[in-house]
Amino acid sequence: MPLTLTVLGTASPHPGPDRPCSGYLLAGGGAEVWVDAGPGSFAELQRHTDPARLTAIWISHLHADHSADLLAAAYAFAFGGATPHAPIPVYAPQDCAQRLAGFLGRADVDFLKGVLDFRALYDGHDVRHWNLRLTARAVAHDTEAYGLRAECQGSVLAYSGDSGPCAALGELASRADLFLCEADIDVHREGEQVHLTPEDAGRIAREARVRELLVTHVGPTLTREAATARAAAVAGRPTRAAVEGDTRTC
Repeated sequence: MPLTLTVLGTASPHPGPDRPCSGYLLAGGGAEVWVDAGPGSFAELQRHTDPARLTAIWISHLHADHSADLLAAAYAFAFGGATPHAPIPVYAPQDCAQRLAGFLGRADVDFLKGVLDFRALYDGHDVRHWNLRLTARAVAHDTEAYGLRAECQGSVLAYSGDSGPCAALGELASRADLFLCEADIDVHREGEQVHLTPEDAGRIAREARVRELLVTHVGPTLTREAATARAAAVAGRPTRAAVEGDTRTC
């Protein structure tokens, strides 16, 4: 099976009409992985697959706009009739399960073990599901955060997660067929390097020699169109905006 990416949500920092927060369905090599679980993305996921069939869930960091719909998923799996055949591995930063349990007013996470199997990410974390390989690298953000490199039978997708400029992004994106990259901010605030401008995204794509740049997670100070045009002017390669419902083949 080819490596494909379906866009479920791209909004930052909150969902809007017809625009959930960060969420993507990655499929290839016999695996289906929900990457980031921003508010609204679980509903969109159901347009494209049966969530009970997911091979894994992968969460870049625990900010709500990337993880809050784990709550909706837990309710669906535990109480909504979408129970998976076996607990779904959830690759996420440390304490993800505890945060979810705390939101539900539970002191422990044992009640989740029947449906979700939480596994802590770390820099260099590497796992294979069927013919899909997932590698995480720690990136620069204001909390524990990771970018993703997905490889399947010669095709490569890289995802920035939320990050400021850092060497790990270039390593993740090196010669990727598709680089899904945030362009959240218009300009950097003095001393703050926790997100990327469109120019940052374009520069990383150019230096990493990616085949195509897909701009996502555009914040409220920019439009998707402006962010994509600014990134394209620097990238020097095909550059498009991530749009909900689109499916791209790497």
